[in-house]
Amino acid sequence: MIIRATVATAVLVLLMGQLAIAGEKCAKSKVQYHSVAFAAVEAPKDIVDTAVAAGSFKTLVAAVQAAGLVETLKGKGPFTVFAPTDEAFAKLPAGTVESLLKPENKDQLIAVLTYHVVPGKVLASDVVGLKEAKTVQGGKVKIAVIGEKVKIDDATVVKTDIVTSNGVIHVIDSVILPN
Repeated sequence: MIIRATVATAVLVLLMGQLAIAGEKCAKSKVQYHSVAFAAVEAPKDIVDTAVAAGSFKTLVAAVQAAGLVETLKGKGPFTVFAPTDEAFAKLPAGTVESLLKPENKDQLIAVLTYHVVPGKVLASDVVGLKEAKTVQGGKVKIAVIGEKVKIDDATVVKTDIVTSNGVIHVIDSVILPN
């Protein structure tokens, strides 16, 4: 990430230098020109940092931490994550999340979380052409297009194509569970 930022900064400095030289030439030749402002372009964050920054995935992030999957989801990927919001987790029966977060239930938590992850970068345009997708957990999620909505098992996709540095996130309105 530091290397990308350094390269981007170097390119920006080079471009600004070229604009300054061009500006001087234009000024000497009495040709008018307009200045161009550049904003620093921030490299996309990884899946975990994107989820943290969004603020609506606190339960998901806590579960990923409890399962020991942070480094995996910060890894190279690419991954496609069907990410349930905090409201989606709140739909689960009372005590379910608390139970899953207990150390003795770590294997079950890992199974639930990895069921939300598909290897590769699958954009919305790809998802609508699929009937199912194999998850990192090993099971298959069912994919259905109903009208203008896309369903992943019983969850509805509410936001698509949040591109990260190591994959893509699609937001879903319910937690999906492996069989």
